[in-house]
Amino acid sequence: MRKICTALALVSLLMVSVAVARPPYRLQAIAQFHLVADKDNTRTVGCIYCHVSPNGGAPWNPFGENVRAHFKGNIAQALYDALKANKDSDGDGYTDVLEVFAGTLPGDPNSKPLVDPAFLQQSLDKAGGVDLYKPAQ
Repeated sequence: MRKICTALALVSLLMVSVAVARPPYRLQAIAQFHLVADKDNTRTVGCIYCHVSPNGGAPWNPFGENVRAHFKGNIAQALYDALKANKDSDGDGYTDVLEVFAGTLPGDPNSKPLVDPAFLQQSLDKAGGVDLYKPAQ
C-alpha cells in the first residue's frame, strides 16, 4: 500500500510540473502566432521565444521586453501590439512580425529568416499583414 501511495504522489508531482511547464502565455503565443504546438511531449515552442532562459522567468529577451512593454492585462493583445509596433527587437534586420511570419525567434539575433526582408514583407502583406496575428474577439 505504501508503494502505491508513493507512486501516486510521484505521478501527481510529475503532472503538476508538466502543468507548470505549459504556462498560458506560451500557449497563447503558439495559438495566436500559428506556431507548431507541442508534439509527442516535445516542446516545439519553448520559453526562449520571450525569455533568456529555456525555463522562463526573468530576464526576458528583447522580444519579451517588447511584449512586456505592451502588456496591460491581456497577453493576446500585448502579443499583437508588440507585432504592430513594427519593431526589430533583436536588431537582426527583420521586424518582429516578419520573424514570427517566417518562423524564427524575434528575440534572438542569431535566429533570422533566410530570405530578403522586402520579399518576406511582400509575402506577409499578401497573406494579410500583421492582422494575421490579431487576437480572436
